[in-house]
Amino acid sequence: MRLGARAVGAIVLAGMWVGLSEFFRNQALLALIWSNHYESLGLTFPASPANAAVWILWSFVFAAVLWAISRRFPLMETFLLGWVVGFLLMWLVIWNLSVLPLATLPFALPLSLLEVLVAAWIVLKVNPPHRA
Repeated sequence: MRLGARAVGAIVLAGMWVGLSEFFRNQALLALIWSNHYESLGLTFPASPANAAVWILWSFVFAAVLWAISRRFPLMETFLLGWVVGFLLMWLVIWNLSVLPLATLPFALPLSLLEVLVAAWIVLKVNPPHRA
């Protein structure tokens, strides 16, 4: 797959949206739940600049994955596959490691669905695939 200017623009815009969504959800809306859960495990919730940099990287990698999926699938399939790959799998892993506070899910589930739907829409709107 060749990344032209429109593809890069789509990934950058979607990555910015994902990063802002993640920051709002986890650092503004759910920060207390995350902190309390980690404290109950005897841990400190990771919120250092280095940790933030990894999440920024994750946002842009996730946007690139959505872009790649969107080359073969329309919006709803891109959205659903992207959400499963980006969120469901991550939540299963961190739940298995006991570091997922289940109290976040009533908020995180609908907000993550919205996040991925908008990001998928961005990549398809900015850089629509050439389908035969």
